[in-house]
Amino acid sequence: MITGTTQLLGVMGYPIEHSLSPVMHNAAIAALGIDYVYLPLLVSPENLAVAVAGCGAIGLQGFNVTIPHKQAIIPLLSEVSDLAQAIGAVNTVYRTAQGWGGTNTDVTGFLAPLLDFKKGRLEDGTAVILGNGGAARAVVAGCQQLNCAQIQVVGRNNEKLQAFLQSWEAPLSANLTVHTWDKLSALLPQADLLVNTTPIGMYPQLDASPLTAAEMAMLPAEAIAYDLIYRPRPTLFLQQAQAQGCMTLDGLEMLVQQGAAALSLWLQQDQRLQSDWRLQSDQQLQPQSVPVEIMRRSLLQQLG
Repeated sequence: MITGTTQLLGVMGYPIEHSLSPVMHNAAIAALGIDYVYLPLLVSPENLAVAVAGCGAIGLQGFNVTIPHKQAIIPLLSEVSDLAQAIGAVNTVYRTAQGWGGTNTDVTGFLAPLLDFKKGRLEDGTAVILGNGGAARAVVAGCQQLNCAQIQVVGRNNEKLQAFLQSWEAPLSANLTVHTWDKLSALLPQADLLVNTTPIGMYPQLDASPLTAAEMAMLPAEAIAYDLIYRPRPTLFLQQAQAQGCMTLDGLEMLVQQGAAALSLWLQQDQRLQSDWRLQSDQQLQPQSVPVEIMRRSLLQQLG
């Protein structure tokens, strides 16, 4: 029930009607029994600055940022976390004394389903990343945290690839190389982790994949294939990898975990909730529990 004291959260993008974030966040809010609501915020690029100011004026507690605003919003923020600065993208915005602050929880989301493999094949392994857009930036940072020995980013435009490479600073630039698409046949046999960050294969392109069947056949059966797309499930890319005998992951868990990290951050800032959240020895409020499983189930139900 929305009341006169209901606190507002949301997700800002253009378009926004495809977003599943309101589904999972409102499911979590209901489970926690807190007086919040999470709304879709349709904001065109030319209206971004006025929308961010307006969110502050009407008292939003925080919001997520999705395509195409993750980079454009940075100059509008009073503070940006070190991680978000290094990646060059913000996906979570929170209140500060000076205005709005921004961070990036996409790395947390990307890493979540991979952590079980950190001590195994991925540490000191080779990651091949398809695409060099905004989503690839969080993946590069995540692969650095996994201690991948080689991080190879593959794209179709060499000028954009070189700009992507030059945009990184140490330590995130360590072990990072870029390659044009025609080099895939040499890269795929080395891959321990193959990540699709492109939109190829996203609904409604059910019969599309960034790789041909012949290219996917070059991937070792022991490799992990990870598609950031979560609709359809599975994508053709993951079907191709499954035919190779590879372990496969889609983007659903990344969506859940980045959302849970954002919700945790916002709720830690709510003075009304502090009696329900415990103060740790480092004097930082930590959530007793964000209902991750409920968030996950709500998405699975929505996706059918």
